[in-house]
Formats: sequence, structure tokens, C-alpha cells
Amino acid sequence: MSNFSRHIAIVGAGLVGSLLAIYLRKRGYRISVFERRPDMRSNRLDSGRSINLALSNRGIRALHEVGLEDLLRQNAIPMHGRMMHDVRGQLTYQPYGTDGQYINSVSRSGLNKVLMTEAERQGAQLHFEHRCSQVDLNNTTLTFQHDPTHTHAFDYIIGADGAFSAARGMMQFSDRYDFSQDYIEHGYKELTLPAGDGHVFQMEKNALHIWPRERYMLIALPNPDATFTCTLFFPFEGDPSFATLATPQAVSEFFKNQFADIADRMPHLQDEFFANPTGSLVTMRCYPWVRNRTLLIGDAAHAIVPFFGQGMNAGFEDCRVLNDLLTQYSDRWEDVLPAFQQLRKPDADAIAQLALDNFVEMRDLVADADFLLRKKIEARLHQLYPSQWIPLYSMVTFHDNIRYSDAYAIGQRQKKIMDRVMATPGIAQTWESVNFESIVNQLN
Repeated sequence: MSNFSRHIAIVGAGLVGSLLAIYLRKRGYRISVFERRPDMRSNRLDSGRSINLALSNRGIRALHEVGLEDLLRQNAIPMHGRMMHDVRGQLTYQPYGTDGQYINSVSRSGLNKVLMTEAERQGAQLHFEHRCSQVDLNNTTLTFQHDPTHTHAFDYIIGADGAFSAARGMMQFSDRYDFSQDYIEHGYKELTLPAGDGHVFQMEKNALHIWPRERYMLIALPNPDATFTCTLFFPFEGDPSFATLATPQAVSEFFKNQFADIADRMPHLQDEFFANPTGSLVTMRCYPWVRNRTLLIGDAAHAIVPFFGQGMNAGFEDCRVLNDLLTQYSDRWEDVLPAFQQLRKPDADAIAQLALDNFVEMRDLVADADFLLRKKIEARLHQLYPSQWIPLYSMVTFHDNIRYSDAYAIGQRQKKIMDRVMATPGIAQTWESVNFESIVNQLN
């Protein structure tokens, strides 16, 4: 059967589903994409959820392969490092990598619109307001809520419908299916820091801003209109928590005490705090990702918390890896599907754990003197031995040729080595004269 005669359904027209539609159309497949929501290009969807994303090398590599890298870079804002804000408003800057390495602040909706439009331009058929109610894994058919009496048959179905995937929901009823979902005790609330007079940025434009406060944190990402999208990651219960910030006065007092350097510059704080939804944060793991001729991809297979900025990038890398395997196996899907899940499952588990670990780093450690010293030592190691000691963050974010699972394993070895270095008496005074070569050699 030629690619042109194979009809593939993609459930979900989000970032991953739309990008995958582009990849598969370029291979000649007939593609139908089904999305439960209205078309965001002509309808205003709910605000206050996941407005900004951090696009890094893994995602950029996939966009480059489908010819969209240059277009999407035009509206992206480079972020070269973290800018930490302490309670007094004092700033500490930490570069993400070496010169020329940065992540990009991009609009989720803006990126999704570009991908949808390109998928249609390539010939994919997008169907909106089609909520999937049934996936028949044995017969490879889909049924939709608005038309429950008709089923639609396909050669393959790919579930790209997010963390609460309908496609995965059907798999969960099959025999010997492993599934877990783990919520953290924190939720998130999105807020806005407006542009200053004259439409200028009120803070450093090319940085990801973090207010680390141990049990919680606020972050801010820049937008092209000189605003910042702020996200408060905060416990649901306890003191303080979303439960205790129950009145406009409580919100104002809390922000003035904890985020004094920007609280007075957020005129819509109270309105946004109560109008925008409070989102939950979940890690979802499942296996297998394949049942007969149905495949899960992106968040449907491996939803993670956002603290390494890799959710979208991992999903885009899924698309690239699947495309590579189709090339490797000459579009023999019966070989591609098992190879894909075996290859990507260890990487999905690794980035899930890395994302959870990075939350602790961001909220607790980035303002810690010992942590900053550790990062200085690691930066010097990388400077002296660039191919032998690559910091974990750089491996994940800037080195798309290193698998997540390999980065995690190397990072664990580096951590044990650095723990011993940091336990050296007087290291804060003597770190510049330590034997860096002997440290690097411990990795071997």
C-alpha cells in the first residue's frame, strides 16, 4: 500500500498533533486531524492557561526539518539566562549556557496557529469541534460525540490529544496496561506584568525571571509586546496557599511582601488572580503506547510538569523520531510502532523525573550560595573540558543529539562527583585552584 492511499487520523490539533500532521503530509499520507475545541484562529479560547512556552534546541530541530524554524524565530524572544529576584528585589543572573546558547519565549497559541495553518497548507484536513468519544482499538475506528451513530475507519490512529487523552483512556481498559498519574501539591496561576510607559519592558527582556521562595515561586517570560507572562507555582493548601489567598486584600498584601519589586507594577493583579483558573500539575506515565494500529504521542503518552521547559520540546522530538523511524523502516508501520515506543519510553521517563527535580532547584536552590558556587565550578569544568563535562541543563536543553535518558544517567554521575567536591573543607575560598582534570576523569 502506498503512502498516498493510507489514511491516518490524528486525534488532537494541538502543538504535537499539528506538527505531526505536517511531517506525515510531507511523506505523502492522507491526514485527518480531529480537535475537540473550536478553531483558535477564529475563536478566542480561554485565557490564563499555559500562555508561554520555552522553545529550545530539540523543538527547534523539528521545526527546522519542516521548514518553520525561521518563521517562528521571528516572534520568539531569546532568553540567555535566569534572573533571580530575592525578597528585597536584589538580582542575581545565571547564564543558561555558553555564549550564543539560549532558550526562546514563544506564544503557545501563536505557535499552534502557525502549525495548524501549515498543516492545512500541506493538505491535511482539520476538523474542529470533534470530541472523540470512542476509539475502537481492534478495528481502528473513531466515533465522535456529535455523531454517535457513525464510526470512521482509518489505517492508523495517533492519539496526540494531551494529558487527558481520549485515545489513551481507551487503552487503559485493555489487558495488562500500566498507567499512573501523580499530582504535585502545587498548582499554577497565570498573571500579567504590563509594558511600561512607551511600551517598554519593565525588566530585563532577554531573561527568564524567577522569584524563588522555597515552598513556591513566581516566574516571568517576556512577550513581543513588552509584557511579561507571570506564573505563580503555589501550594493548593497550607499557609500560604491558594486556599489562604481568598480575598483581593490578601492577594495584594502577599505580593507586596513576597514580590515587592513588581507588585506595584501589576495593576490588574487582583482581577487576574480571581478571573484566571488555577491549574493543576501532573505527571502521567503509561505503557504500552501502541495497541494494534493506534499510537500515543506527546503528552498523551508522557505528560510532565513544566519545570524543565521540555514538555513541548519532548513532544516535538517525538514527531522527529517517528519520522526518522519511518525513513529507517521504509514506512513499514508494523516495524515503526514497536521501535518508536521502545526507543522513546526511557527518554520520556527520564525527562519526567528531570522536570520534577528541577522544580526543587528552581524554587529552593537558585538563590542558595552553595548552589551558585556549584554552578560556577561546573561552568569552569565545561569551559576547560567542553566535550567531557557538559552540565545537565545544557545536555537537556542545547544538545539534541544526547538522549534524555543518557543525559539523566550522566547527570546522576556528575551529581555524585560534585557532592564530593562541595564537601571539601573551605571550597568556597579554594574552588578556583582545585584539580579540575581529576574531577573530569571521575566521569570515565
